[in-house]
Amino acid sequence: MAGTVSVAHDAVLLAGGRASRMGGVDKTALVSGGLALSDHAVAAAGRAATVVLVGLRDGRSAPDGVVHAREDPPFGGPVAAIAAGLVAVADPAPWTLVLACDLVRPEAAVAQLLGAADDAGDDTDGLVAVDEGGHRQPLLALYRSDALRAAVRALDDPDGAAVRRLTADLRIVEVPLAAGLCADVDEPADAARVTDGSGLLD
Repeated sequence: MAGTVSVAHDAVLLAGGRASRMGGVDKTALVSGGLALSDHAVAAAGRAATVVLVGLRDGRSAPDGVVHAREDPPFGGPVAAIAAGLVAVADPAPWTLVLACDLVRPEAAVAQLLGAADDAGDDTDGLVAVDEGGHRQPLLALYRSDALRAAVRALDDPDGAAVRRLTADLRIVEVPLAAGLCADVDEPADAARVTDGSGLLD
């Protein structure tokens, strides 16, 4: 991907999920600012060495230069998607950006994470966004690739595993972000606030 950044990283973008609170609608295809949310995530990862988009729905394709992978089993949850994304990276960079594709403003959020990584010590395994309520956002985070891969290997089975279990033993630095940068689309009301026109990609 084009661009340079002082922290060499890959990106694993998570586009799977059943979106049960949205009636099964593909949240990543919702359009905000003229782009599908998944395309905003790809733009946010524009400085990554390798970008993997995991779990796009049938009928949609990854942009040029982006690797498409699928979690096993489909809808196996975010940890299964992270595992699939890591497998798809042939030559890992030192850091891995993990990013959910239902975020509304990922470009600005990722820029702040990458800036914080410049000052990360050798004892830091990950930098995780924290919203104004103090809640960690582990799917808006930058992890040392070796540490993240070791955490995945330590799981018996990533299918259905909780992200907090995956990251429980990692040495995390919290990166406070404004609420708007952590905002995602979970419910129809969220979609109504952020989407353009019909809101869905044709």
